Amino acid sequence: MAKYLLVSSYTPEGIEGVRSKGGSARVEAAREAVSGLGGSLECFYFAFGEDDAYLVVDLPDNASAAALGVAVCSSGLVDVRTIVLLTPEEMDQALKKKVSYRPPGAAASRSRRSTK
Repeated sequence: MAKYLLVSSYTPEGIEGVRSKGGSARVEAAREAVSGLGGSLECFYFAFGEDDAYLVVDLPDNASAAALGVAVCSSGLVDVRTIVLLTPEEMDQALKKKVSYRPPGAAASRSRRSTK
C-alpha cells in the first residue's frame, strides 16, 4: 500500500455541510470512501487557516488516489491536493538509484558543475 497526505479546503457550502452534520460525520465519510477503494484512513485532522483538513490514507495505488481526488473535487464542495508520502526506507532506495539527468538549457556534453 502507498501512503498519501490529502490536504483539503472546503468551499463555504462545504463548511456549512460540516457544520450541519459535524466533524465526526466527515471522518466517517472519508473512512468509507477510502475503504471502498481498498485502503484505510490513518488519521484525519481539522485545521485552522487556508487548509481545513489533513488526512493520511493508505491506498493500493496511484490510480486509487486519483479516483478519490476526482470524486472529492467533483463534488464542488471540497478542493483536495494529494501528496505521495515516502517512508525513510523508500527514500533510501530512491537515493541509491542512478539517474541520468541534464538540466534545462545544459549542453548534452557539459557537466552540471562549474569547472572555474
